[in-house]
Amino acid sequence: MHNIGKHLSHINLPEDLRNKFSINDLPKISNELREYLIDVVSEIGNSHFSSSLGVVELTVALHYVFNTPYDLLVWDVGHQAYGHKVLTGRRYRFHTNRTLHGISGFPTRSESEYDPFGVGHASTAISAIVGMAIASKYKGELDRHHIAVIGDGALTGGMAFEGLNHAGTIKDANLLIILNDNCMAIDPNVGALKEYLLRITKQKITPENNFFEALNFQYFGPIDGHDVLKLAEKLEEIKDLPGPKILHCVTVKGKGYKYSEEGNPPQWHAPGAFNKVTGEIKPSQQKEQEPLKYQEVFGRTLLELAKENKAIMGITPAMPTGSSLNIMMNEMPDRAFDVGIAEQHAVTFAAGLATQGLHPFCVIYSTFLQRAYDQVIHDVALQNLNVVFCLDRGGLVGADGATHHGAYDLAYLRCIPNMVVAAPMNESELRNLMYTAQLPNKGPFSIRYPRGNGVLESWKTPFEEIKIGRGRKLIEGNDVAFLTIGHIGNDAQKAVAKLKEIGISAAHYDLRFVKPLDEELLHEVIAKFTNIITVEDGCIAGGFGSAILEFMAENHYSTKVMRLGIPDEFIHHGTQEELHHLCGIDINGMIEAAKKIV
Repeated sequence: MHNIGKHLSHINLPEDLRNKFSINDLPKISNELREYLIDVVSEIGNSHFSSSLGVVELTVALHYVFNTPYDLLVWDVGHQAYGHKVLTGRRYRFHTNRTLHGISGFPTRSESEYDPFGVGHASTAISAIVGMAIASKYKGELDRHHIAVIGDGALTGGMAFEGLNHAGTIKDANLLIILNDNCMAIDPNVGALKEYLLRITKQKITPENNFFEALNFQYFGPIDGHDVLKLAEKLEEIKDLPGPKILHCVTVKGKGYKYSEEGNPPQWHAPGAFNKVTGEIKPSQQKEQEPLKYQEVFGRTLLELAKENKAIMGITPAMPTGSSLNIMMNEMPDRAFDVGIAEQHAVTFAAGLATQGLHPFCVIYSTFLQRAYDQVIHDVALQNLNVVFCLDRGGLVGADGATHHGAYDLAYLRCIPNMVVAAPMNESELRNLMYTAQLPNKGPFSIRYPRGNGVLESWKTPFEEIKIGRGRKLIEGNDVAFLTIGHIGNDAQKAVAKLKEIGISAAHYDLRFVKPLDEELLHEVIAKFTNIITVEDGCIAGGFGSAILEFMAENHYSTKVMRLGIPDEFIHHGTQEELHHLCGIDINGMIEAAKKIV
């Protein structure tokens, strides 16, 4: 059992907080909530941590002052909302956070009426509450409040500025933006706005010199975001003022747990299980000699290539540690850039570099490149620029769930002219694809790889150019052919070995490229096999398997094809292994597919 304080134990919903306690009880409730979060998260070990600790007092004050869920409260980004979940009827299930069939790690509309907007990606809350505020005005709900808590770097995203620009024109809506200013995303915040906010916290800024006042917001603050009494008093004071308002709260990410306050900030963003008394992060279950993560192979390889090719530049939108671009940033700070949570800018910035003869590697999680789709098409592909997109977290990512799975990149990139779409099966292939992509005049080039470890004992293999659009035959067979793309091919090899044990002779081909396809290899496969299984850690609709079917239709083939991949539905959270099984793309799923088709 987890330790629940005597005040917190009586709070099942925010109305309990408002009706059973006085304002003077809020400090004790905040302390109990913080201890409860530390207690549970340290034990379950698959969750975010320091972001929610930094907004404990703010969470308590907001639910005490505002009439949630009638008043609409949106968290940006959602990993700040653990305390919110505990106070809104989910304390009894909080231990299931981010596990299969458990509660989501982010606010989710289908989970609770207290979650009016799903927020797995950053910088969306202001636009959302503008929509909500105008809807309330239209429906005559003039007493309804609309609050966005934006923090953890979300204000570096361009969409947040678009929302601010519109919100400043709404004179008669109950609209409040809480700026949770902790100078952090996962890594430290970057950019001119960060410097401006630092100046505000250190000196008096007059209304005429205030950025937010210039956008027609009433600005309040800065205020200590950990003084729950002052927060509640200030929120009560300003909540009924007409028009758009901003309350600037200065907070500390990881507040109240000294190891997260004093330690390595990116590490405590999502530390895994840890000893809450000593702060010792428990080692993961991986073996000591386990292969490197793909992201680290990417980071080390990019630095290696950049030392030889002076045209190479590195770009990431707020994920230097998560993507391992920090390896290059540390050694070549003038050639590697964190641009904040600004994926659209990252892509067009890369395009600008490419027009001047440089060769940018833009490393973005697959789920986040979705946010820059027009820039990929209009600013890079249409101009046929030499930009390399390295898509980390391709495929099912696990506990982050539906908002973060890299399910769609193979499908949404292969329809773009000039784009090369590739996926390595192992670390050596990743290195060789990166090497190939930075050779002259390769044009827009996408390389996707999964979250997690590779498969090779030695990752640092010599560079070899891979002919674009050339796949490879890995295993001979007679009864059925597996066509795979990317890392999941390693599981296909294991499935082929097990099928051999039960008398099914399966061949395995690693296509390496979804675009262009290896047509010569496909003609060879289809000439030999009447049964084909395609496997991808990506969406079935429009993905790798669809590309194979299109090729067959164009060439009037009628071979039997079974496609394995992520089904046409949103897949929620669980471990990667659980989700692969759920989607039928684990080793057992491939074996069963082969039995069925043969």
